[in-house]
Amino acid sequence: MRDPLTLYKLIILYMLSKVDFPLTTSQISDFILEKEYTTFLSLQQAIGELTDTGLITSQTIRNRTHLSITPEGLETLNFFRGNINEGIRADVDTFFRQNEFSLRNDVSILANYHKNASGEYSAHLIAKDHGIDLVNITLSVPSEETAISICDNWQSKNQDIYQYLIRQLFS
Repeated sequence: MRDPLTLYKLIILYMLSKVDFPLTTSQISDFILEKEYTTFLSLQQAIGELTDTGLITSQTIRNRTHLSITPEGLETLNFFRGNINEGIRADVDTFFRQNEFSLRNDVSILANYHKNASGEYSAHLIAKDHGIDLVNITLSVPSEETAISICDNWQSKNQDIYQYLIRQLFS
């Protein structure tokens, strides 16, 4: 391709088209930078331009940005798919075959918090499977430190908590 930035955009669109869940900028960056397709700054520029043109959407949850392809992005990718080298497509396909479970799990466990009008904090915890909420809990807590701790612990303990809830509520 004459314009490398266009290729980077197509790679991002191709990656997002291969999954039925959002990918984080970190997940995309890890793959693209590990393969040395481009630099971090060029990748950030490509993501920014894709977002600005509406080919992908972005949602920031705490400190992670989740990216999804839009119908317009999918249409664009289908039109220009042939411009992505077969070797690059094979690399992406292999990456997803090897990592889909961990990638899906990484974006299926969400935790965020915010300050309420009362001055307390709410920790909002979600565990998803194939886009469906398995658990969706909001806890009110007195301090920001507690809310942060709850959100951090949700990442590592969500499965145990889900199993505990199931045992307690269905027995």
